Amino acid sequence: MIRVLIVDDEALIRSGFTHILNAAEDIEVVDAVTGADAVDRVLTLRPDVVLLDIRMPDVDGLTVLKRLKNLSHPPITAALTTFDTDEYVYAALRLGAAGFLLKDTEPEHLAYQVRALVTEGAVLSAKVTQAVVAGYLERSVETKPNPRIERLTEREREILLLLAEGKSNGEISAELFLGLGTVKDHVSSILTKLQVTNRVQAALAAHDAGLLKGDGG
Repeated sequence: MIRVLIVDDEALIRSGFTHILNAAEDIEVVDAVTGADAVDRVLTLRPDVVLLDIRMPDVDGLTVLKRLKNLSHPPITAALTTFDTDEYVYAALRLGAAGFLLKDTEPEHLAYQVRALVTEGAVLSAKVTQAVVAGYLERSVETKPNPRIERLTEREREILLLLAEGKSNGEISAELFLGLGTVKDHVSSILTKLQVTNRVQAALAAHDAGLLKGDGG
């Protein structure tokens, strides 16, 4: 059972997401709260996944994310936002958010994306992730050498570029003709060597090092 905590200042969003996710047999919404109560509820309930609104009037999502990041065992956290170009999204990714969910996500896709957070460690819709990474590229044109990148094997670099395209482990497995377990091992190694917590941060690290197409590297 995947335990989910929803953090949003809008009661309608909290109730709507709760209703949709609780309809899935393998997902349980353990609580739905505002930003002021988020960290306490995480400490008390120990959810697997937190869906965190970024823009909240009491305690904003970035503040909550910073506090969660300092926990010894932080939950997998995805940012909730209305727009895929929300300026706060880029800051959230840097603080360790495992991607983000649009609030107008189709109900039938919501449970799938929560499962992806657990199995893949990120929400990586190719279309949305590429939009986020592309937006980040526009705001950060300077590339810098990253000695951690040099620790990657040739195969790991290949997989890193596919991660940056928003591809899942299954898609990478099919494209490179590798076993799914092998891909998972490579992804784990990439995150460890780059000292990042999730796949989206790994994609941004690839950009910073000038590895992505259009980076000029």
